[in-house]
Amino acid sequence: MSQKKPLTVSNFTKRYGNFTAVKDLSFEIRPGEIFGLLGPNGAGKTSIISTIMTLQKMTSGRIEIFGIDVAKKPKAAKKLSGYTPQEIVNHGFFRVEQILKYHANHYGLKKTKKEIEHLLKKLDLDSHKEKYVNQISGGMKRRLMIAKALIHEPKLLLLDEPTAGVDLELRHSLWALLHKLKTRGISILLTTHYLEEAERLCDRVGILKEGKLKQIDEVKNLLEEHSLKKVSLTLKNRLKEIKHPLLQSQEEDQLHFRIPPKMNIYELLSQVGLPCEEILDVKTQPGSLEDVMENILKKEETR
Repeated sequence: MSQKKPLTVSNFTKRYGNFTAVKDLSFEIRPGEIFGLLGPNGAGKTSIISTIMTLQKMTSGRIEIFGIDVAKKPKAAKKLSGYTPQEIVNHGFFRVEQILKYHANHYGLKKTKKEIEHLLKKLDLDSHKEKYVNQISGGMKRRLMIAKALIHEPKLLLLDEPTAGVDLELRHSLWALLHKLKTRGISILLTTHYLEEAERLCDRVGILKEGKLKQIDEVKNLLEEHSLKKVSLTLKNRLKEIKHPLLQSQEEDQLHFRIPPKMNIYELLSQVGLPCEEILDVKTQPGSLEDVMENILKKEETR
């Protein structure tokens, strides 16, 4: 099993009547990586993840979890994967520890109290184990949903908008948790609207639009190929208006550029014809996945 890909999606299409939500989609997740599916609303992300988890039936194609066809052997596939939906499932009148015990029983597992407490501790939920679910915060409920997805020790975790509606502090806490899971060898499929989240967490991302995969690559490669650094130069003396293809704006003693990630300041100054001694201050800001998304989707619109 260890040699098989955690997830392989081949020529997957999903239709709802006359509407095609996902069109001939193919990608795979490698062992121990976090893979992000990104795209605007209606891009097909939830349809994809729901079909992988057999909550919906595919129109055509093939999906395998560790080599197991999810359409033919859904129970076997689901035993190897864990899933947290976008909506918080609120078991308000049960205690946190009870929920995990019941969920383990669903998989035919007799987890000991010690085993459940160990999982709760890993997710920083141990101090809440005796509380009813409706007594804990939204962030803790998100952690509980991840605990439920991990109770049967899967090696593939599917997260649909795991930090939606969570405040910044708890979001960062969940990011740290996902990094920990990755170090334990768990592969993760993540859908998110937070591009900073994808940039920080994901090894690779696939960019979707209207159910089609427009680009797939490592995050660092996408940033290098489809984003520009922002560079602001503060000058000792005000210059006359200058012209340069990378210049975005000029304000009194400041010049603002967007330059390729691999271009350095010396190259820029050489092209513009500015000596180093004329520079009082330099501020740089790297490109982002937001730039990548905007550039790739804009190119698709102009084709």
